[in-house]
Amino acid sequence: MNHNTTPARPAPDVVLTRSVFGAPCWVSLTSRDLDTTESFYTAVLGWKWRKVTLGDHFRIALADGVPVAGIAAVASMWQMAVAWTPYFAVISADEAVSRAHERGGTTAVGPISLPPGRAALLADRDGAAFGIWEGRLMGNWEAWRRSAPAFIRLQTRDAFDAAIFYGEVLEWASDRPGSCEVHYEGDEVVLRSGGDVVARIRSGALGAAPDPTLRPHWQVHFAVEDVSACTRAAELHGGSVLSKTADEAVLRDPDGARFTVTSERRP
Repeated sequence: MNHNTTPARPAPDVVLTRSVFGAPCWVSLTSRDLDTTESFYTAVLGWKWRKVTLGDHFRIALADGVPVAGIAAVASMWQMAVAWTPYFAVISADEAVSRAHERGGTTAVGPISLPPGRAALLADRDGAAFGIWEGRLMGNWEAWRRSAPAFIRLQTRDAFDAAIFYGEVLEWASDRPGSCEVHYEGDEVVLRSGGDVVARIRSGALGAAPDPTLRPHWQVHFAVEDVSACTRAAELHGGSVLSKTADEAVLRDPDGARFTVTSERRP
């Protein structure tokens, strides 16, 4: 993207990452088998599917007609981990990658051109994978926020150190209009965008030593109407239930990717 020129005004339902930078803007699943993945998430989350121009191994998941997630059945072919990955909107992918490297992060892929934007897959300095996206967002961004994940949570060794890393890489709490707000609530760091909680970072009790046994990772929480129905569907379609309460369950799909279903739409 050429930042030295003034782009044409986008259509009303087209949102650019320069308007929502720093906030989660997409989630993507790397899986092994497309048919199994589609069948499982259709049963558990009620998704429908749309083909994309990237090829037969890729699909877009739809909830009530709104694009909510991407599926890439390339884990075996590309020797990648099976996992859900959140993507954050950035104004410049190149600059965000540079900031991540300066602060101890690493790059697995990119930045690469994926019209209508550019993307990169990174890991923070504790090894948690995340993506960045520059350009036009998928469909109507406000509709995605209401139809897609309730929020994402980073489980890590030191929440406050992680918040510093992501805050500097993604320009949280900056003076730029539209910047995400960062709040400290008990033992969590909470990220808000437009007043909504969109991400949380947790490491344990406030003041406790970082847990050396914890493998840092981002967990995607999907809002559902009936947690129990989702857990039953997961088990019937080759998945498993790792933990469950009345309002939330951590599930594992047939390929091993973990995600959470929650009855709380905006915690």
